[in-house]
Amino acid sequence: MAIQFSTARRAPARAEVVAHGLTVEAVSGDQALPSGLDRDALVSLGFTGQAGQVQVVPGDGRLMAAVGLGPVDGIDTVGVRRAAAALARSVRGRRSLATDLASAARSDDLLEVDTAHAVVEGTALGVYRFGYKSTKSDDRLARVTLVGSTAAGVRSAVERATAVVDGVTLARDLVNEPGGSLTPPKFANRVRRMARDRGLTIKVLDEAAIRRARLGGLLGVNRGSTQPPRFVELTYTPKERPRGTLALVGKGLTFDAGGLSIKTRQGMKDMKMDMGGAAAVVGAMSVLPVVAPHCRVRAYLPMTDNMLGGDATRPGDVLTLRNGKTIEVLDTDAEGRLVLADALSLASEAKPDAIVDLATLTGACVVALGPRIAGLMGRDDGFLTQVEEASTRTGERVWRLPLPVDYRSMVDSPVADMKNIGGPYGGTLTAGLILGEFVADGIPWAHLDIAGPAFADGDDGEVVTGGTGFGVRLLVDLVCAFTPAN
Repeated sequence: MAIQFSTARRAPARAEVVAHGLTVEAVSGDQALPSGLDRDALVSLGFTGQAGQVQVVPGDGRLMAAVGLGPVDGIDTVGVRRAAAALARSVRGRRSLATDLASAARSDDLLEVDTAHAVVEGTALGVYRFGYKSTKSDDRLARVTLVGSTAAGVRSAVERATAVVDGVTLARDLVNEPGGSLTPPKFANRVRRMARDRGLTIKVLDEAAIRRARLGGLLGVNRGSTQPPRFVELTYTPKERPRGTLALVGKGLTFDAGGLSIKTRQGMKDMKMDMGGAAAVVGAMSVLPVVAPHCRVRAYLPMTDNMLGGDATRPGDVLTLRNGKTIEVLDTDAEGRLVLADALSLASEAKPDAIVDLATLTGACVVALGPRIAGLMGRDDGFLTQVEEASTRTGERVWRLPLPVDYRSMVDSPVADMKNIGGPYGGTLTAGLILGEFVADGIPWAHLDIAGPAFADGDDGEVVTGGTGFGVRLLVDLVCAFTPAN
């Protein structure tokens, strides 16, 4: 059940919980606290106002909650989002909540429109659940009132944030759906329904159309599967004349068993999440009609699973990709770069002003950056900076990695233009170099390896166990702020 958000000057009488944001200074000082909160009682319970702390206490006929915002000079939207998530999880068994978090966190450097956006995201995403359990959860939180300003800008921020939450939720649902349920045809149908509902243009290629399009990488990965592949193209067009075109590419491996280079049991157990890149793109595209960016956006989504059928691609096979280049497949578990190569080639042919791709591509990136930071690679410093700025604004962290030209020799093949692996070292970088072979010269390009942050093993702030929807918020922000180089 989706949470309904609204704004009000004061807490509604019907709110079952009223929560106040408090800084460390407010708790430790001598200024009056909001009505219903007692400083000595809070301190005795261990509440100090540290960021993300939540203390629920009985009030006059309803519950009161103190929510820590940390020191005054350290408050930012990342902390506000995490605090809102902690609050929502603490009171998820109640139906209605009123909170002044957004107004309490505002400052000369932090506008209430930004804090309100963060509160909506943190609250809704922090209590997200997915599952097939036969017993219903005790979650009841259905109404949240942001107490403070009711100005048009704040109301608009709440509406925008609600749309973004819906996009992240869609991406999480897709990632969490078991691979046996979300087959490529079913994935494509889910996207088709979303596009129809949102007014996006969609084109779905079936297996015959994929063969006519010469998508050799996608067909090669699909050879071991009993499920036919799909290739989906989505287009958002603004009502006014577009200010440039941005292409989004997402890896859509609905399940990755590794092919004949089969994964280990441990390595295979979460591989329903290997379409996290495509899910993030779908989620972001679903938001665009609401936030109405001024640029045109085209999405390219190759969909297949990677299985071990009788005619699966063998190590040593050579595939011919959309742009005519050939790849010797030495590891069938390095399949993401093969399907992305076709998608990047198609995206390049449309001559967009920039391309960004997202993929759960390499375990090496998780080793390098851990589970919460995506690797960022690509060409054109100006465009990569735009991606980094979107990352900073949304709190979806990225770290720029190099694409060393001299490492290109690591993927040289004696029988093809390249091989699909580069050896035991620098796997994230060599994978990026392979992808770069399929982006046309002169097109700014960013590659995000989201193998770490696309899936979580536990709750942390607005992130919950399972699919995280990482990249949706970043992409929406990037699209809305996108500035073509020319």
